[in-house]
Amino acid sequence: MAVSITESAANHIGAQLANRGSGLGIRVGVRTSGCSGMAYVLEFVDTTEEHDSVFEGHGVKVIIDPKSLVYLDGTELDFVKEGLNEGLKFNNPNASSECGCGESFHV
Repeated sequence: MAVSITESAANHIGAQLANRGSGLGIRVGVRTSGCSGMAYVLEFVDTTEEHDSVFEGHGVKVIIDPKSLVYLDGTELDFVKEGLNEGLKFNNPNASSECGCGESFHV
């Protein structure tokens, strides 16, 4: 099982961690919510849990709990700018559909 991060996303997350002043990386998870069934959850991480999976790319760590990893396996985390909007984008091969805003998905 694996999750990857693009250089663009790593640069963005690295800058956010630097502004924060501390942190090991970013935790990516899923929860039941949103208009399509599941929503992505992001938070800064200061410590890892025993069963967390840690993936590193371009100097940034992405931490995922075991329950979320099932839904995120193979996902690429990217940072995109589209017009006036910018943000993290999840290229998740497990998602069979997404809502219009892209913040929730269905497996």
